[in-house]
Amino acid sequence: METAVLIFGDARVPRALRGLHVVDAEAIDAAAQNHRRLIVVGSDADLGAVLTQLLRTDRLDVEIGYAPPQRTAATRAYRVPAGRRAAWRARRGSARRVPLIRDETGTAIVGAAHWRPPAGAQLLHGEAVVDDAVLFDGDVAGVRIEPTAALPGLRARVWGRQSRRWLAGRAAQLGTTGVAVIRDGVPAPRAAHRSTFYRNIEGWLMVR
Repeated sequence: METAVLIFGDARVPRALRGLHVVDAEAIDAAAQNHRRLIVVGSDADLGAVLTQLLRTDRLDVEIGYAPPQRTAATRAYRVPAGRRAAWRARRGSARRVPLIRDETGTAIVGAAHWRPPAGAQLLHGEAVVDDAVLFDGDVAGVRIEPTAALPGLRARVWGRQSRRWLAGRAAQLGTTGVAVIRDGVPAPRAAHRSTFYRNIEGWLMVR
């Protein structure tokens, strides 16, 4: 079969996807080998995990549909529906390549990433740039980074009163005394001193 459904957590197979082959979410590699299109039923973090695995195994030729039960940061970023409409479109829609945003660890994000102060700190101290433009230099409450459906690929802005403007670019880079990195709601296991999110050379095939 050309299309398979990856079910994460306690999600149920939407009615529009019944009759398709359902694959264990742990078997991403095998599913990518045997199917032209994979439909992810789960969260932004689940979709990001699938893209991360496809990136690491050089399988970005596989079409990816996304059918979350509710609106998410990724559905807003890529302007796709949720619920029943998402399931129908993931099955019947056509795929086109969109920017794939990753970090220096090879982890993909699809909804949003955050730079936050590390444990015990009130503010994030350092300097961040988006391409050649300075996002902040000094102390801020935090930063939000989002992928975009079109080039250049991502945008970032500072939380709080310092700035409400978005800066768009290919890459967002941070050097800091310490940062807690959160990818699609999943915190990194330890604080870092540098973090970069950037557009991968090859995008991913999103069904829309």
